Amino acid sequence: MLAALIWDVDGTFAETERDGHRIAFNEAFEALGLAWRWDVPRYAELLRVTGGRERLLHDMASQPDAPADAAERSALAAALHAEKNRRYALIAASGRIPLRPGVARLLREATAAGLQHAIATTTSRVNLDALMRQHFGAVWPSLFAAVVCAEDAPVKKPDPQVYRMALDRLSLDPEEALAIEDSPNGLAAASAAGIATLVTRSLNFAGQPFEDALAVCDDLDSPAAPSSRLLGARSARVDVAQLGVWHGAWWRERLAA
Repeated sequence: MLAALIWDVDGTFAETERDGHRIAFNEAFEALGLAWRWDVPRYAELLRVTGGRERLLHDMASQPDAPADAAERSALAAALHAEKNRRYALIAASGRIPLRPGVARLLREATAAGLQHAIATTTSRVNLDALMRQHFGAVWPSLFAAVVCAEDAPVKKPDPQVYRMALDRLSLDPEEALAIEDSPNGLAAASAAGIATLVTRSLNFAGQPFEDALAVCDDLDSPAAPSSRLLGARSARVDVAQLGVWHGAWWRERLAA
């Protein structure tokens, strides 16, 4: 029986990558006197690398004016990431990053239906707090039975560490949870932890098929198509009842295999 929804944050709750982190990175580059700029297509490519500092170090390999010394690169990445986080917090607090369609509704509906909520993100706690505080106030942690961030699970997605830790804190088995993700790395992480996953595609991954997902939608208020293995009809939008049906069918199909 479905007992909990485990939410990713960046790209799932809001278009934070395109409209928050990318902008904050560019502001950090300018603040530190670097001519580097990440446009939307380039940032979408860089999202294949999970983690802000990791993304910076990956990009430095293609920047001719990046430090040649590995230690200097690491120090520059740390300074840029700290400045980016500071600027991201200001962007989030300004209200410039709205929740994606259906997020607040599904949170309310699932809570009313007796489901628990958890967060499994490899973003930092300060970034998470900046976004959630803006939309849900200072009491936002009370909405979630478990919150796992980068500080808790340092091994980034697609590694399943963050999802396994969320399950442990919820005291649930994988078959009792459903993950909500937006990216290939997120789907891979949840799947590796044995969790059925709904993908609500962020703009950065709009063209991805996500063949291993339980179901796929463009946002939670849009029609969603279940996995071809479930042979189910598209739903008008994602709601708790439909998730329960798909989740049950997903596990029955696996037990019968």
